[in-house]
Amino acid sequence: MKILFLGDIFGPAGLRAVEARVPALRSEFGLDLVLANGENVADGAGITGRLADRILAAGVDCVTLGNHTWRRSGIGVYLAGTERVVRPANLLASLPGRGLAFVTAADGTRVAVLNLLGRLTLEPARSPFEVVDALVDEAAARTPFILLDLHAEATSEKVAMGWHLAGRVTGVVGTHTHVQTNDARVLDGGTAYITDLGMTGPHDSVIGVKKEIILRRFLTQQPQRSEPAAGDVRLEGAIIETDGDGRATAIEAVRIIHES
Repeated sequence: MKILFLGDIFGPAGLRAVEARVPALRSEFGLDLVLANGENVADGAGITGRLADRILAAGVDCVTLGNHTWRRSGIGVYLAGTERVVRPANLLASLPGRGLAFVTAADGTRVAVLNLLGRLTLEPARSPFEVVDALVDEAAARTPFILLDLHAEATSEKVAMGWHLAGRVTGVVGTHTHVQTNDARVLDGGTAYITDLGMTGPHDSVIGVKKEIILRRFLTQQPQRSEPAAGDVRLEGAIIETDGDGRATAIEAVRIIHES
């Protein structure tokens, strides 16, 4: 099986790139499943039900979220009613939505998708390490194909999670920093790993936001209203290949230029 996992979709430019390119990419790369982090699609912070539906309609099978999950009004109602958009499982249990979803790949394989939030600066209700084992056990009872999006700031936390789950899940991918890392590899036991998938959106920017806004923020130390940039749009992520038992056999970081 071949799986594409896209890094954070940022703003209108990122969404347009997904809608324009994902249908063709499924055929070009022979993809059985496409996943994406969508927590920045609403002008760079949050997601709405309408935007989530557009991502899914473009050919993405499941959307993961992160620290901006609740930034847009009405998203709780949407998350309570969908099985294809997941929010971090280590948020308060009383909140709507789910942190584990099961989706069906093009070849009929059932795949579990997990979403967790890192601790450093993001402050989830519980540590991802406190809840991940039970989630993996729950997923493994139904399928050996298990993928985790750890939305986290700290490189060390992501690397540690990769080793913690090595041999128990198909893949651990990091999101949140919007900067693709150069460490894609298959860990012991067949677990694909990359510290950060990167960003699907405008790279003529500071991690998605117009450069001049962020420069003013740093140079003046005054608050500035963020606005999504629009230029040098790329789709970034990784393609994971697996065997029939849920073990990863390869992972490759991908970067696809959409608009220069």
